Amino acid sequence: MSRGPQLFLERTLLFSFCIHGVAMLAMVFFLLAGLPGGPNDGAARMLYVAHKPWLWRLGWFTWQLTALSDLLISLALLRIRWRLAALLSTLLVVAGMIPDQMGQILWMTQGVALAQHGTLALYSQFEATVFGWIGVFGGGGYTLAAVGWTWCFATEKAWRWPRSLTTYSLLLWSLFAFLSVSPLLPSFLQLSSLWIATGNALGFILLLTWLALAAEMVMRAARPDQEVGRSAPWHHPRARVLDLIANSRFLRTLCEYVPMVAFLSDIKRVLYVNYIVEASRLEPFVPVGLELQRIGPDDRFALFTFLTYKHGHFGPRLLGPLRRLFPSPVQTNWRIYVRDPRTNNSGVFFVTNACSSTLVALGARLFAEGMPMHVLQAGSIEVGQDGTVELLLDGGTGIALDAQASLRRIFEQPTSGPWDCCFASYEEMLAYCVPQDRAFSTQPWYARLTRQEITLNIPLTSCEPLAGSVHSRTAPLFVGDAAPFCFLVPTVTFSFEQELHASL
Repeated sequence: MSRGPQLFLERTLLFSFCIHGVAMLAMVFFLLAGLPGGPNDGAARMLYVAHKPWLWRLGWFTWQLTALSDLLISLALLRIRWRLAALLSTLLVVAGMIPDQMGQILWMTQGVALAQHGTLALYSQFEATVFGWIGVFGGGGYTLAAVGWTWCFATEKAWRWPRSLTTYSLLLWSLFAFLSVSPLLPSFLQLSSLWIATGNALGFILLLTWLALAAEMVMRAARPDQEVGRSAPWHHPRARVLDLIANSRFLRTLCEYVPMVAFLSDIKRVLYVNYIVEASRLEPFVPVGLELQRIGPDDRFALFTFLTYKHGHFGPRLLGPLRRLFPSPVQTNWRIYVRDPRTNNSGVFFVTNACSSTLVALGARLFAEGMPMHVLQAGSIEVGQDGTVELLLDGGTGIALDAQASLRRIFEQPTSGPWDCCFASYEEMLAYCVPQDRAFSTQPWYARLTRQEITLNIPLTSCEPLAGSVHSRTAPLFVGDAAPFCFLVPTVTFSFEQELHASL
């Protein structure tokens, strides 16, 4: 399936979800007081339309956009694959739009004039006529088109449409169909205006769920689970219900439209655990569109680092002193060093990261493109007055991430170590490892590269070498039997500046 039609369908489903939500709010605040089945009788409805004409028109305008979204979904399915069901859906949407839009436009123009200058009898007759056009003929056309949508989704194998969602769809469309034809039934079978309004309210709430689930199925086809990075499955160690939120492609895509703001944190106790690794071991973890930074003789090696630190009130910069209300969790970032071959900009790619705060982890997972961000069951980093450093990372039953370290400060700079094969000195190793102020990730479904610009400004002279033991079941998955070498940075002022995008 080509990328263009897939993205068009994703965006039409997102647009339809959002505009239906807006239209439902407009129904409550702008339209309900003037509609049959609402809280008012005929005379009060007429007075509302007469005295609030622009609110009335604004409310209907949002529903005109929902009609447009229905047409776009049909066209998107037709663009995915030319088939009879998609073509019929398009024609049925158009057939529904004609009476629906005619009724809405007349109600916004002639209806307002009649409410302001006509009689209650004339307005009531007009109201019943256009309400029938909108609810019966317009609603009926849209409902039949939705049946065609379901057929297209269910028969496209790439989307793995579950049978349970087909059942849900048929029940939902049956509800809308019954509400649409009710005014045409014999009087003893007809629903009252109140029941029709109540049924439509329920139906549109269920429709929002249907649109979200349909978008989720479509997006998962383009964004399958990965071994590392943001598409790696998320499992909370305690509250598994949150897995549905964190693993949702629909919610993450929706959050992409939220503007990013700068974040600050007064970080303390940054522990770097580093490994010199055969580059061939790390190549499989490099995302499409980026290159691994190779170092050492014949570019044979690469650097792998996991660093762990204690946040200091991690929150938006714009909040100023109120940032102290935000949490200070322990966070760990496991990263490889990569390069953008188009610009030669260097940075890091997070194969995984995690923190001890569910709120921070979930927020980063949804809003920050380059942050996989899982939840630790337990995480701590303690520095004793005697120069000892104790690290504990426990992913629990959530993620396969663990580490324990017992280290002590070395007051003389090392003259040799595992870095010797790639760097001429300890200072040269620090100069390569520490100044990493950019994180990369890629989204192949957009053919897009994302870079997150941060500011750390860590003086290399503040890096305190450490010696001791590091134990981890996770690290060997990336580094094999490579030996660790560690250092500590006592304090860092972390600033997340911006998230930028470029084409791959």
